[in-house]
Amino acid sequence: MKKLYLLLAGIIIFTSAANAQHTDRSKFISDSLDNYINRALTKWRIPGAAVCIVKDGKVVMMKGYGIKELGLNNKVDENTLFMIGSNTKAFTATALAMLQDQGKLSLDDKVNKYLPQWKLNDQFASQEAIIRDLLCHRIGFRTFQGDFTFYNTDLTRDQVMEKMSHVKAAYPFRTKWGYTNSAFLTAGQIIPVVTGKPWEVFIKENIFAPLGMGNTLAISADVHKSLNRTVPHTFINGQLSPIPYCDIDGLAPAGAISSSVNDMSKWVMALLNDGKVGQRQVIPLSAVQATKQAQDIVGSTTHPNGETDYVLYGLGFELEDYAGHRIVMHTGGVNGYVSSVTMVPKDHLGIIILTNTDVNSFYEALKWDILDAYFKLPFSDYSDKYLGFFKAEINAEAQKDKKLRDTVAMNHPLALPPAAYTGKYVNDLYGSMTVTQGLNNDLEMRFEHHNKMYAHLQPLGGNRFYVTFSDPVLGKAVFPFTVENGKVTGVRVKVADFVEYDPYDFTKVP
Repeated sequence: MKKLYLLLAGIIIFTSAANAQHTDRSKFISDSLDNYINRALTKWRIPGAAVCIVKDGKVVMMKGYGIKELGLNNKVDENTLFMIGSNTKAFTATALAMLQDQGKLSLDDKVNKYLPQWKLNDQFASQEAIIRDLLCHRIGFRTFQGDFTFYNTDLTRDQVMEKMSHVKAAYPFRTKWGYTNSAFLTAGQIIPVVTGKPWEVFIKENIFAPLGMGNTLAISADVHKSLNRTVPHTFINGQLSPIPYCDIDGLAPAGAISSSVNDMSKWVMALLNDGKVGQRQVIPLSAVQATKQAQDIVGSTTHPNGETDYVLYGLGFELEDYAGHRIVMHTGGVNGYVSSVTMVPKDHLGIIILTNTDVNSFYEALKWDILDAYFKLPFSDYSDKYLGFFKAEINAEAQKDKKLRDTVAMNHPLALPPAAYTGKYVNDLYGSMTVTQGLNNDLEMRFEHHNKMYAHLQPLGGNRFYVTFSDPVLGKAVFPFTVENGKVTGVRVKVADFVEYDPYDFTKVP
């Protein structure tokens, strides 16, 4: 679900393409790709992956690699399910564009025409926001803003929409791009108003079934029912470990789909064929075109070949230029999974990469090496290059964490007795959480809407605590408590950037 920058933000890798026109890359896909992927999965410690390349309306390669779950010899195949995270967004945007083609709505209709109860903190934005604004991330929220409240919680879709009015938008309406999962949820909630069918039913009946995507699941609650499914993995204290599936059906239109490379190949081939399967028009051409039209400027990026260009956003897709080719793409990530879907429409080329660990950049590196092969650029082995940055980042995080654990071991005294920090705390957006006292002056936080998660707080001295979450995806942090006149008045809570960049200030209830 999350739009992933991971460890790639700011990385610039230059390669020379001066002799690209003389480079014979025709054998890489047929002769070398299989070994390349297998070797990379070992180096990156990725349990399982699935890869598909389509070209000119045909499947060039489609294969599962590795295993579904560590410790079990269940091999991934082309029909094995992975959660695809934010690659769900293109399905939601396409569904709404299909309804526009049918004359049931316009993407330029105001949101409150269909959802009069929906409000933002900015009254003007509430009144003027159109469906298109929701689908291209320009309602004024900062990237991921509010997601700790919305992501992997027990909130319903209607409750998420209500809580959006409590988010103090970082930017004025329509002035800056900010990746907003709750906006896509809101867009998805327009579908049942117009059709009388829940988002997941409409998607299944109008996209999955006509395309033959028989194994694809729309909501995360159904993943457990599949016999051929991967298990999500992440690193816990340096060890790759299985973790629970992310429960994100409260944000389903933004990131809840699970699919396989076989099913995703049908989706990608239809989009590359102007919405047709054979001679049958499954997705209207106007709907396919609508999602690929640039709506907003994300910013600039430096591609692996050294080119710097703008990144634009359509509706559920990023739009980039690379080596003279227009790229339509998106990435996706939820707990334990990252994936990428890439299309080069004029070349009739599509690439799908699914992995079942959220701690890798291989899913991005592989995409670039495949693109370079088709564009006849020199081989760069981006996997090894990205791996070097990855290891450096992991080592830096490990050293930072060790210093904090060493500080805990020094038993620096707290400014106040542990009991002074206990009690109920509230945040206008999130709701409430409670702090209780455990052994050895440790504290424990329980959050109202994350009922399966808790945070363990160990004293660092003063009014600061070293925090580890029971859900490893939320990361590790330092929580500072605020004290006035000898009494605790609040605490600042911060989760991993993977979930949200912004901290939450909770106020203690007297």
